[in-house]
Amino acid sequence: MVAFGATVDITPSPSGNTTADLMASMKNRAAQLGSRDQFLYTDQFSNRDALIGYAEIGNELVHQFPGGFDVFCGAFGTGGMAMGVSSVIKMQNPNVRVVLLEPSSAALLTEGQGGSHGVDGVAPGFISPHVTRELYDEARTVDEGIARNMCRRLCREEGLILGTSSGMNIAAAIEIAKELGPGKKIVTIACDTGLKYLSGPLFS
Repeated sequence: MVAFGATVDITPSPSGNTTADLMASMKNRAAQLGSRDQFLYTDQFSNRDALIGYAEIGNELVHQFPGGFDVFCGAFGTGGMAMGVSSVIKMQNPNVRVVLLEPSSAALLTEGQGGSHGVDGVAPGFISPHVTRELYDEARTVDEGIARNMCRRLCREEGLILGTSSGMNIAAAIEIAKELGPGKKIVTIACDTGLKYLSGPLFS
């Protein structure tokens, strides 16, 4: 970001993990900066434009799978990706199942109990206004360790350097595929690169 000319304003996390307090502090800081003339606060947790943008991915999936598919699963943070995709695919096929994913240590949707976790971009500690109950059928958790192991496996076996939320998505898709058995189509999205993790423990 600095290379692009940005000034990075850092909100420290004492634990190094994502927590509800951290997200609240970051949102408050962004709103504070956004009140100044030279700043724009995009408020991605409430900005409905995110749903419109991600709906295009839903359209892509509909075109790529003309025969349809059985399940779409994805981790949620703002909820923009999962809900934007779901709004399109459920219109095309109301029977497709949409499964939201969250880290097992921050199981707010599944167990009503948030918590600290280390998966960037997901489970902010509150339910975003984008998350609409009518647009998903199930929520389930994925262990962070399983997600990280999946990232390493994808790198070794597929040549894909992906981040931990993508590891969550793919691990869950495989688990669901095993549950449903042969002949079912499970779709997910690898939505983040692992490049920013190269200096950390994920791939070391």
